[in-house]
Amino acid sequence: MIIQAMSHPLHGVASLPYLGVIRVQGADAAAFIQGQLTQDFALLGPSEARLAAFCSAKGRMQASFIGCKNAPEDILLVCSRDILAPTLKRLSMFVLRAKAKLTDASGEFALHGIAGGSGPGAPWSLTRDGEVLRIRLYPADGQQRWLVVAPAGSPAPAGPALDPAVWQWGEVRSGIATITAPIVEAFVPQMLNYESVGGVNFKKGCYPGQEVVARSQFRGTLKRRAFVAHAQEELAAGQEVFQAADPGQPAGLVAQAAPAPGGGWDAIVSLQVTAAEAGGLHARRADGPALELLPLPYLLLADV
Repeated sequence: MIIQAMSHPLHGVASLPYLGVIRVQGADAAAFIQGQLTQDFALLGPSEARLAAFCSAKGRMQASFIGCKNAPEDILLVCSRDILAPTLKRLSMFVLRAKAKLTDASGEFALHGIAGGSGPGAPWSLTRDGEVLRIRLYPADGQQRWLVVAPAGSPAPAGPALDPAVWQWGEVRSGIATITAPIVEAFVPQMLNYESVGGVNFKKGCYPGQEVVARSQFRGTLKRRAFVAHAQEELAAGQEVFQAADPGQPAGLVAQAAPAPGGGWDAIVSLQVTAAEAGGLHARRADGPALELLPLPYLLLADV
């Protein structure tokens, strides 16, 4: 992988201390996770990673992960550190007799993001350099990106330092939201377009909330979608979004936000499709900061 000098702000290597790692070890590690998450981990190969959600029985996302196999009986799940402890507790409740041990392994790994490089591979592909794992992510603002998972104490990947705040802006510009504490159980996966970016497998076996997720997909009940938006004032996850023609009730929710290097704030917002089409969107309140919707950086599954 080569990182060349570029003028784009999303370029370099960022430390990611706001992410943590849940480790699942044991003979039944893959089978256990297969029964809990929205993606297929039973068939997960050594050169693959998965975007996945952990849902409630009502199909609402309690956590999101980027997962991979560190070894045949060793699965790593990278998630937002602010929800790691409660997520670990909830998942552990379902272990029962399975030969699987779940731990908070955040201290065992160093996590970095690389942006602006070049190299082969599709999103969610994985390459290994000894004990260092490099997971290719979806591009952001036209820039290639990787998540690097290495043993604690490993040197950072080579390249210029990137402000973690700029990396988080890149996360927003990728259009793929990470579940954090303010939005736990706020969305079914399709409300964040997870079915369109490799976060849901509709052919795998059962998992909590599967019936709701499948019904949302196949019965034409998808009334909310994720969009990328820009505002001149500060935005934050969990803020409501209002549409001018119906100021009495929210039309959506901010899922993730970050300051934009060029000024203002960018965000991933989950909106009623009718409100997005009508325009006149405002954050926080009906007369709050105006939102400008930007083009999604990927196609929705329904449009492919």
